[in-house]
Amino acid sequence: MSTLADHLRALPDEALAALFRLRPDLVVPVPTDLSALAIRAQSRVSVARALDGLDEFTLRIMDAARLTRDTDHAGAGGRAETSAEAILALAAGTGRRVDRAAVRAAVDRLRALFLLYGPVDALRVVPAVDEVCPPYPAGLGRPAAELDPEAAALVADPARLRRTLLAAPPPARAILDRLAAGPPVGTLPAPAAAPPAEGAPAAEGGPAAPGAGSAAAPVSWLVENRLLVPVPETAGGAAAPAAVELPREVGLLLRRDTGPLGPLRPQPPAVAGAAREPKAADSAGAGQAMEAVRNTEALLDQLAAEPAPVLRSGGLGVRDLRRLAKATGLDESTAALLLEVAYAAGLAGELDLPGAATTRNGADQQMLPAAGYEGWRDASLAHRWEHLARAWLTMTRQVGLVGQRDERDRPITVLSAEAERAGVPAVRQAVLDVLAGLEPGTAPGPDEVVDLLAWRAPRRSLGRETGQREVLAEAALLGVTGLGALTTYGRLLLARWSGGDSRLGEPGDDPLGVRPDAAGAAGGGSAAVRALDALLPAPVDHFLVQADLTVVVPGPPEPTLAAELATVAEQESAGGASVHRVTAGSVRRALDAGYAAEDLHTLFKRRSRTPVPQSLTYLVDDVARKHGGLRAGSAGSYLRSDDEALLAEVLADRRLAPMSLRRLAPTVLVTPHLVGRLLTALRDAGYAPVSEDASGATVLTRPKMRRAPARGSIANRVTDPLATPRLTTPRLLGIVEQIRRGDAAARAARRAPSTVRDAGRPGGAAPGVATAHAHTQALAVLQQAVRDRALVWVGYVDAHGATASRLVRPVSIGAGYLRAEDERTETLHTFALHRITAAVLHEAG
Repeated sequence: MSTLADHLRALPDEALAALFRLRPDLVVPVPTDLSALAIRAQSRVSVARALDGLDEFTLRIMDAARLTRDTDHAGAGGRAETSAEAILALAAGTGRRVDRAAVRAAVDRLRALFLLYGPVDALRVVPAVDEVCPPYPAGLGRPAAELDPEAAALVADPARLRRTLLAAPPPARAILDRLAAGPPVGTLPAPAAAPPAEGAPAAEGGPAAPGAGSAAAPVSWLVENRLLVPVPETAGGAAAPAAVELPREVGLLLRRDTGPLGPLRPQPPAVAGAAREPKAADSAGAGQAMEAVRNTEALLDQLAAEPAPVLRSGGLGVRDLRRLAKATGLDESTAALLLEVAYAAGLAGELDLPGAATTRNGADQQMLPAAGYEGWRDASLAHRWEHLARAWLTMTRQVGLVGQRDERDRPITVLSAEAERAGVPAVRQAVLDVLAGLEPGTAPGPDEVVDLLAWRAPRRSLGRETGQREVLAEAALLGVTGLGALTTYGRLLLARWSGGDSRLGEPGDDPLGVRPDAAGAAGGGSAAVRALDALLPAPVDHFLVQADLTVVVPGPPEPTLAAELATVAEQESAGGASVHRVTAGSVRRALDAGYAAEDLHTLFKRRSRTPVPQSLTYLVDDVARKHGGLRAGSAGSYLRSDDEALLAEVLADRRLAPMSLRRLAPTVLVTPHLVGRLLTALRDAGYAPVSEDASGATVLTRPKMRRAPARGSIANRVTDPLATPRLTTPRLLGIVEQIRRGDAAARAARRAPSTVRDAGRPGGAAPGVATAHAHTQALAVLQQAVRDRALVWVGYVDAHGATASRLVRPVSIGAGYLRAEDERTETLHTFALHRITAAVLHEAG
C-alpha cells in the first residue's frame, strides 16, 4: 500500500470513525470517497489543525519522526520512511533514560491522527507536516553533507570535531550554544567599513576589521573552522545580511547533555497552587458575582439616563467610557469589561437617531439599554449572573486590548471592531479547563497556568500568554473564580458549556436571547444557578426606615421592591446592604409617577420593619399638599391655578423671568416656551406643578425609557468560528458508510465496461453516434433496470459532444428523458434518450 488513500481504505469502520472523532474537520463537509478524504487529511489547513491540538512532548516526537525519516532510506514508493524504533533511539540519545512507553504512546497518537501512517517499521510523515511546521525539526539544522563538503568531512571525524569544539574561544562557544538551542540559523549585519591601520595593509583572510563589531570575529572563526556554514539568503531580490547555519551533527554533539530533542517532558508540569477552603472560595466568588451584576445594572442605568454616542468607526469614545466609569465608581478597565459583556448578552445596543438629530460628535447612533433589559433586571440575581457569564464565555472580544493602540496608532475603544478576536473563546475554555482539572479550592498562580497551557498546546498558546492572564483576571472580576480558585457554580457552568451545549440554551425557548431559561426558572434554574442561589443572601421584601429619612435594605431587594425604591428614594450606597434616602424630590417623582400621598404612606408602612418616623410622614404630606397646586399646558405652554395669589407670586418671581410669563386670565399664565421647560423652571424655583392634557386631566410623568432594538445574547448563537461539530457514534458510522459507498461507486466508475466506453464508434462511425439497433437495446436495458431498481452503466453524449459514462440507478423513463439517481453523489440526473449510446447492467463485485 503506497498511498494514504490505500491505508484509509484498509481500515475497519470503527478505526475510520475514531479518526473522524479525533479530526472532525475531515467530514465537514462529508467527502465523496476515500480518495477525497485522503486529500483533505493531507491538506495544510487540516494538518495544522491536528498539530495545534498536540502537546509539547508529542510535537517533539513528531520532530523525531521528521529527523529520522530524513536520515533513513526511502521506501519502495520513493518516500523517506522511519520507524518507531528509530524514533525511540533518537529520543533516548546517548545513554539518556527515556520513558519508552510515553514515546510509543506519542507515536500511536500521531498514527491515530494519521500524521504518521503505515506499519510501525515503515512509518511515513504526511507531507503537509513539513509545510506547516518550522523548517528545522527540533531546532536542528540540516546535515553537513547537504551544506558543505568540508563541514561534512569535519563531522565524519568525531575526534577532530571534538578537538575543534574544545578549541573554540568563549565568545564563539556562546554563539554555538545559542544556535544549538534552536533555531540553528543566525544572521549578522553587514560589517561597517573601517580603514586599515596606517602602514599595515589588510591581509586576505586575516582577522576581521575593527569595524566589524564584537560578533563578527567569533563567527569568522567558526566559519573558518567549518563549525558554521554560510548559507545563501536573499530578501526582496537584494542581498540580505550574511546568514550562517549550524550543521545537524554539530548541534547533536552540543546537545549531549540535554538530548537530541532537547529537554523532554512526557508529563505535564505540576500545578501546585494555593489551597483554599472550597466554601471560602465559593463565598468570595458569590460576593463578586453579586457585585458584577450590580455594576452592570448601574452602567446600563447610566446609559439609559444619558445615552452614549456611537463613534462612526464603531464603539464608544474614550471620554464616554471615562464618564460612565466615574459615574458608577469603577475603574475604566472594569467598566469596559462589563460593557462588552452586557453588549454580548444582548442587554445593550445601538439606536438609530431619527432624521438630522445627531449627537455632539456627529454620530447618528446612540448606545443604550436594549429592549430586553427590563426582563433581565426583573430576574433573580443568580439568573442575571448566569446570563452575563454565558455571554462572557462565548463572546469573541478581547477586552484587554481596550485602551491600547492599533497598528495605525489609533486607540482601541470599547465595543470597537479592533477588539474582535475569533480565537478568544477557545483561550477562555483552555484556561478554565486548567482550573476545572484541579482539586476544588486549588488556586494556581498565573505563571503556572500559562506554563501548563504552553505544554498542553504549544502551537495554540504561542503569543497568547497575555490573553490567558487576562482570562484569569476577568474570571475573578465576574465571580467565576473566588480567591483564585474555580467556584462550584463556575465549574457547573463550565461543564455545561464544554459538555456539548455550545449554545447554552435553545433559541426557540427564548428568541430574543434575553430572558432567563423559563423552563429552568420554574425548577430553580440550571445547576449553576441553583448552586449560586444557595450562596447568595436571600432577596428581601422589606427595608428599615430611620429617623434621618434613610432607608436601609438588609440584603438584595426583590425586583418589585427594587422598582419601588427606584421611584420613591435616591440610592446613596450599594452592596450587600444598600442605603437609600427619601427626599422631597424623590417624593415628588413618586407623585408624578401616579402615587397618591396615601399610597406612599401605605408603601412605607407595609415595607418597613421599623416604625415609620413622623418626619417622613410630614415630608410626604407637605410635598403632596403642594403637588398639583399648579397645572401647566401648552401655549407654548400655560400655567393655571385656582389660587390667584399663588399665580401672582409666580408672576413676580425673578427666577422665572426667562420664562416670559404673562397673565392670560386671573387664574391663567402663558409662556412661549414648551411645557417641559416650564415645568423644569418651576420645580427649580421650588414650586410643585403638574402637567395636564387638553381635557384638564393630570398627565402622569412616569419616565418612558428609550431602548435600543432587542438583541439576542451571543450565547444563544453559534459563537466559535473555530469550533468543530461533536459527532455521535451512530452519526460517525453513518458517515463512514456513506464514504465507503461513494468510494465503491467511484472505483466502479473507473471500470466502466468496454461496451459502454466504445459505444457510438461501431465500424468507424463518428464518435457519439449510436446505431438504431444499439439504441433499441439500450432502451430495453433501461426499462428493465427501472422495473428491477438495478444499477446500470449508461453511455451518453454530453452537451459538448464528448462521450461519457455514468453508473446510475434508473428511476423513470418518459417524455423522451431518463431520470436516474447517482448513488455516489446522491443526486438525480436527467438524460435525453436520443443522447444515450449504450446501457449495460452493472455486475456486483
